[in-house]
Amino acid sequence: MSNHTPDPARFPARFTWGVATSAYQIEGAAHEDGRGPSIWDTFCAAPGKVRGGDTGDVACDHYHRLPEDLDLIQGLGVNAYRFSVAWPRVLPQGRGAVNRAGLDFYDRLVDGLLARGIVPWATLYHWDLPQTLEDEGGWRVRGAAEAFAEYAGVVAGALGDRVRHFITLNEPWCSAYLGYGNGVHAPGASDLADSFAASHHLLLAHGLAVPVIREAAPGAQVGITLNLHHTYPASDSAADHAAARRGDGFQNRWYLDPLYGRGYPQDMVQLLGEASPQARGLVRPGDEDQIAAPTDFLGVNMYSRAVMQDAPGEGWLHARQIRPEGSAYTGFDWEVAPDSLTDLLVRLQRDYAPGAIYITENGSTYPDTVSEDGTVHDGERTRYLEAHLAAMQAAMTQGAKVRGYFAWSLMDNFEWAEGYDKRFGIVHVDFDTQARTLKQSGRWYRDFLARARETVPV
Repeated sequence: MSNHTPDPARFPARFTWGVATSAYQIEGAAHEDGRGPSIWDTFCAAPGKVRGGDTGDVACDHYHRLPEDLDLIQGLGVNAYRFSVAWPRVLPQGRGAVNRAGLDFYDRLVDGLLARGIVPWATLYHWDLPQTLEDEGGWRVRGAAEAFAEYAGVVAGALGDRVRHFITLNEPWCSAYLGYGNGVHAPGASDLADSFAASHHLLLAHGLAVPVIREAAPGAQVGITLNLHHTYPASDSAADHAAARRGDGFQNRWYLDPLYGRGYPQDMVQLLGEASPQARGLVRPGDEDQIAAPTDFLGVNMYSRAVMQDAPGEGWLHARQIRPEGSAYTGFDWEVAPDSLTDLLVRLQRDYAPGAIYITENGSTYPDTVSEDGTVHDGERTRYLEAHLAAMQAAMTQGAKVRGYFAWSLMDNFEWAEGYDKRFGIVHVDFDTQARTLKQSGRWYRDFLARARETVPV
């Protein structure tokens, strides 16, 4: 195991330190000021889809508590904040008429951040597809990608004079596979071929949006965020090594390769067979060039690793992810594996050479409670953050061009299909009273950043 204590003095002076959230998970105000319904509103309304019947209708009520929450962010000492824009709040029909009241909220958010000396990082798509577009086929069809480019132009045109960092998509793997492949997330569809059609149209949406953003916001940096995890074989056998390669193809290479100009990985196209977007005629001439539009950075969301075992006949991947014994696990039952972050970052730099890498999400869930003295003792999360910052620092010493880190999440929020059962925040939220309480992990992060500011890197 590597040393899991990060040295605040060894981070560059201009390093980006932030916290991250997403619109549907915190904003609430789901039916106010002209916002249209999203696929998550529809999904939450369907019985049995979300734990406890929870919805994002109120969430953290961030829409109404903006100044308070911006002060909370400022108090952490971060220099950046990653948020997402709700597509149906800006374009209630997915395209066409702009909802000025929706854009005004993000104007206030951006101006409030800048007034507090915090750099805004805007994610354009964090899973809240307008329901009108889903009714037309959603990400299964090309029209969603074209509508996204229109939406990207609207937001970049409105905010690009102040926002200098845009992320097109958050975790297209989740949107495609969890939304259309196994039905765990909105819109709750379960079709392998459709999930890969969605993956192609999501990547195409990114590729179409990049030049639109650049035109609307000259000088802004543009990138995409992928959820990646380093993949390891369960044993030294050739079969398990091959299974790990397939797992890497499904989770990582299917997105990385086309984004970096290599086209889709042919081993995965062949494995998918008739379920591939290529076999269905969805990948048109010029699409792969469009997807490979040059970007300024790669956003990496990392939570755990994958240990893969060969499993002939098990699903289309003929592999299963195993649960290693002897490891620590988070409340999501995700293995705590910080060294895999080092391996992942070094691999990304070696294989794809992004101009810059930002950790756009990293965090953990634990069953936190506010103790009688008013504090939240979440030592496991504190240790998780500390170990992953050390792992990131180790990758930087090996040449990975990591330029920033965003802790997920600023505060406990609506955790998608898990409702309010899983808590990721470094700030505790009482969802009955909306009271915010800085957890032990939040205090640790705040104090670590203070030490990083006080030291002058060598």
